[in-house]
Amino acid sequence: MAAVERRVEILKSAAAAFRRRGYHGASVDEIASALEMTKGNLYYYFRNKEDILYACHEYSLDILLRLMRDVIAEPIPADQKLRKLILAFVHLILDELQGTALTLDPEALSPPLLAKVIAKRDEFDRGMRAIIQAGMDQGLFAKGDPKMMEFAIMGAVNWISKWFDPAGPMTSSEIGEAFADYLVGRSRVTAVR
Repeated sequence: MAAVERRVEILKSAAAAFRRRGYHGASVDEIASALEMTKGNLYYYFRNKEDILYACHEYSLDILLRLMRDVIAEPIPADQKLRKLILAFVHLILDELQGTALTLDPEALSPPLLAKVIAKRDEFDRGMRAIIQAGMDQGLFAKGDPKMMEFAIMGAVNWISKWFDPAGPMTSSEIGEAFADYLVGRSRVTAVR
């Protein structure tokens, strides 16, 4: 297995452990043993638990920013862009890192690492707000404060990870479609992956 694939596997195991027990409650031993690794092997890929937490944020935000840039570049109306971004975001938080990656205890990071996470989150926020403002300008969305609209959308979508049950009656795709319907409207588009 390539080192990059192994790192992602570790991140997924860590995200699951952090979701179950919280960042402070999950141990490096627990993360390693879920992968049938020793703690020493895990330290080959990451320096410490904080490094793993930061990597979870970085991995998720990098995917999300790439998706956002792709969506923004598409020659489609703003409502379809916003819908695609919501669908992609729901897929990311529920399927990539078990619904925790973007809400995992960022305050547990040291100030320099937290600043990097915040910078990437701010970039995403600016992109979302630009799409919302374009939708207002195109007459697709009611006039208002794009920042407040973005907060409402992100609050709703981020909260999914608090109640989502992978064994529940709805798949992540069905939840994404429902949320996109509620938050944007019913025009159907396929999520960027």
